[in-house]
Amino acid sequence: MKAFHTLTRSAAACCALLALAISAHAAVPKIVKKVPPEFPAEASRKSITTGTVKAKMAIEPDGKVSSVDIIEAEPRKVFDKAVTAALMDWRFEASGEKQTHEVKLVFKNED
Repeated sequence: MKAFHTLTRSAAACCALLALAISAHAAVPKIVKKVPPEFPAEASRKSITTGTVKAKMAIEPDGKVSSVDIIEAEPRKVFDKAVTAALMDWRFEASGEKQTHEVKLVFKNED
């Protein structure tokens, strides 16, 4: 099952999040709190306007994210910290069991 999300940043520094979400289980964990990552200042300084990060979250039985692993990123190491920080604040509906969930975040700076 897939859901699509993309991160864009306008000149007003307003963000909208869309990301490709892929579950490692048959039942997709229900997201109850989603925090969009910030577009890194380092990327802007380096004139990087787009990027993607695919990450895998470990979700505890209570719905809290306990870890984030970066699976792939383009460009490498530019958006990783922002993605990890944001995904650690995501919350899922409690399922009573550990789960994993993968997302692909797409960054576009429209400044």
